[in-house]
Amino acid sequence: MKELAEKVEHIGKKEIAWSYAGTAFMIGAGVLLLPFILNKMPQETVGIWNIFQTITALVLLLDFGFRPTFARNISYIFSGVKTLQRDGVAQTTSDADVDYSLLKGSLFAMRRFYRRMALAVFGLLATAGTAYFWYILQKYSGDRQDALIAWLMLIAINCYNLYTFYYDALLTGKGYVTRTQQINMLGQGLYIGIAIGLIYAGLGLTAIVAAQLVSTIIRRILTYRVFFTPELKSRLADVTPQEPAEILRTITPNAVKIGMTQLGGFMVNKSAILIGSAFLTLEDVASYGITLQVMDILARCALVFYQSYLPKLAQCRAEKDLTALRRYYILCTVSMLLVFLFGGLAWIFLGNWALSLIGSQTYFIPTAMLTVMLVIGLLEHNHAQSAGFIMADNKIPFFIPSLVSGAATILLLWLFLGPLHMGMWGLILAPGIAQLAYQNWKWPSVVIKELKVES
Repeated sequence: MKELAEKVEHIGKKEIAWSYAGTAFMIGAGVLLLPFILNKMPQETVGIWNIFQTITALVLLLDFGFRPTFARNISYIFSGVKTLQRDGVAQTTSDADVDYSLLKGSLFAMRRFYRRMALAVFGLLATAGTAYFWYILQKYSGDRQDALIAWLMLIAINCYNLYTFYYDALLTGKGYVTRTQQINMLGQGLYIGIAIGLIYAGLGLTAIVAAQLVSTIIRRILTYRVFFTPELKSRLADVTPQEPAEILRTITPNAVKIGMTQLGGFMVNKSAILIGSAFLTLEDVASYGITLQVMDILARCALVFYQSYLPKLAQCRAEKDLTALRRYYILCTVSMLLVFLFGGLAWIFLGNWALSLIGSQTYFIPTAMLTVMLVIGLLEHNHAQSAGFIMADNKIPFFIPSLVSGAATILLLWLFLGPLHMGMWGLILAPGIAQLAYQNWKWPSVVIKELKVES
């Protein structure tokens, strides 16, 4: 039988072009929706929307590092490795066959893990999450019934999204860059179209959340169909899976380390919204939240090369090809710097002007704050990208520093927002100071030394 499902997919100029096209479409569609949200919804409602997005990011932390770990190990399997290791990568060759027994066992392990996580998320959001949201609603003067309905739908989205979260790991691990972008573009298009229609129909937060629910379901259905081809299903049906429990025991130590790292990252980058909402007005939270959303968009553009080459980084690690890794590192770093430079300048000079054209009720933070935030964002994503090159070798040395940085950020947020009354400056400076102390310079220096980038 012809080898139809083997190896990590080729990633070349076509795939990179699709990555940029997909990112541009996702951003463009998001920009298309933003005027409707900012124009039709009061600033308080925008603040609630930002809290929803932060809670969704917090829920995904309950994945606890397993999605990127699963994706990386799927790449190792399709690169020909016969065993998964707790630390490092079993060496393979470019002509090694895929071990379908190992693949099938890994799929069973994923399903078991995410089924449990989805149930945990439901319990958490239905109890503690609802109590927190009810507290926030006491400061909300808008339509509370709409907000509560949106909250219940948000619980459903998060449970379903986490239950099927490993689908993303499958496409990423196999290197399906083009198909991933096509699915994301279709899903984003549906989301925007449905959301705009429902907003014009008079719905508030419910319009956005309902659109997200439909989009998520469609994307998951298409992702499943792309990965589980008839040929792959046939191959998997003919083999006995390796023990899923043993696979989970093997990958859990590094997955937990990644989870700890992501928790630290959340505390650094997202906790300001949750903590700030207790000290600042919902209007201030809305302004900061919109700024943070655009920062996330800019970062996504800056990391297109890196995200596209993730399966290849794992393959290079398995094949011990440091020359290719060095080339990818330089390419990804230069691309990131250029996007932050030109995108940041355009944002500083044209951002609020663009919002004024659409009659927005919410604006970005002041220019001085935005400039500092851009510098902090560049340093943050530079060290995160370097950490990714280290992680491709199935080594996670940065989980403790990440937790320390996260704890320091929360402490600084309390100090700056509480006793020092620094307001918005506190939201911006707390994570920047915490990261600059160690992580901003540590991991880039480790990668540069290992890959001999300067030589």
